[in-house]
Amino acid sequence: MKVIISGGGTGGHIFPALAIANAITERYPNSNILFIGAIGKMEMEKVPAAGYPIEGLPIAGLQRKLSLKNLLLPIKLFKSQQRAKEIIKNFEPDIVVGVGGYASAPTLKMAEKLGYPTILQEQNSYPGLTNKMLAKKSNKICVAYDGLERFFPKEKIVFTGNPVRKSIEQMNVNKAESTTFFELDSTKKTILSIGGSLGARSINEALHANIAFFTKNDIQLIWQTGKWYYNTAKKAVAEAKAENNIKVFDFISAMDKAYCSADCIISRSGAIAISELCLVGKPTILIPSPNVSEDHQTKNAMALVTKGAAIMIADNEITNNLALTLSELIKDEEKQSAMSKACLNMGVRDAANKIVDEIDSIIKQR
Repeated sequence: MKVIISGGGTGGHIFPALAIANAITERYPNSNILFIGAIGKMEMEKVPAAGYPIEGLPIAGLQRKLSLKNLLLPIKLFKSQQRAKEIIKNFEPDIVVGVGGYASAPTLKMAEKLGYPTILQEQNSYPGLTNKMLAKKSNKICVAYDGLERFFPKEKIVFTGNPVRKSIEQMNVNKAESTTFFELDSTKKTILSIGGSLGARSINEALHANIAFFTKNDIQLIWQTGKWYYNTAKKAVAEAKAENNIKVFDFISAMDKAYCSADCIISRSGAIAISELCLVGKPTILIPSPNVSEDHQTKNAMALVTKGAAIMIADNEITNNLALTLSELIKDEEKQSAMSKACLNMGVRDAANKIVDEIDSIIKQR
C-alpha cells in the first residue's frame, strides 16, 4: 500500500496524521507512506523524528492582519500546487489523506485533479474553508463530531473519532514512574498545563502571574509553554525560587507520563486536545482560544462542560479566575471524581484503525 498523508502546522494536525500512519504500518508492514508538509512548519521536524519521510511545500497561510506577505500568497500557492503535482505523479499513491493544515489544500487539490482517491480527516466541530472545498471531490470524510452534514455531503461522512497517539490511548505508565520522570513528588498534587503544541500566551501569562499560588500551596506544576514563552517562564520560575514545584518545558514529548502525573489539567480546547483528554479522564479546566474560526474551541469545550466533564474559563478572564478555580477544584475530590467519570464516558477509542478501514474500503472499490 502506498499512501500520501498531507497537512500539519500544529500538533493538532500532526499527531492524528502520525497515528493514521502508524495504524497503516501496523496493518500493512510493507506499506510505503510519504508525508507532504509546509516548509518551516513543525511537521518538517516531527514527522522525520517519528521515522517517516516528508516533502515540503512553500505554502503559507493568509495573515489575519494587513501584510505584504499576503501579496505573495498566490505565487506560493501556485508553486505548492506544481510541487505537489510532481510529488504525487512520482510517488503514484493508492490514496491521499488530508488532515488539515497549510499543505493539505494544494496536495489534495492536485490529487483530485490527477484522479487519485482522497480521504479527509476533519478534527473539529466546525470545519475550515479548505476542507469544505475539498469535500466536494473527496471519497470520504472521517469526522469526530455529530452534525457535520451541515457542511459535508451526508453520504460521504463516517464517524470515526479523532486519532490520538497510541501511547495516550493505551497509557501504559503509572504515576510513580511518571512523576519521577518529571522530578516531582508523587504524593503532592500536580497540575499539568498544555496550551497547545505552539503554546498559548494568555495561559502562560496567567500562570506567570500566579507562580506564588503554586509555591504557597505546595502544588506542583508541569508547564508546557511553547517555544516563544519558554525563556520568560524559566526566568520567572528561577527568580521566584520555585524550581522544586514548577517544571517548565517548551514542548513535552512524553505526554502519556505528563497526563499520568496530573491530578488536574489546564488546556486549550482544540479538537485533538479534547479527544486525548476524554481518553485520559482527568479533571480539566478548558480555556478556548479566541483566535479560531467560528469560535469552534468554545463549542468543543461546551460539549464537555454540558456533561459535567470539564470547567471552562473564558480567555479574557483567566488571569483573574485561574487560581480560585484551581483551588476550589483541587479541594473538591468528589467533583474531580465525577468529572473524570463523565470525561471517560465521552472518549472514542481506536479512531486510527477505523480510518484505515475506510482507506481499505476505498482502495478495494477501485
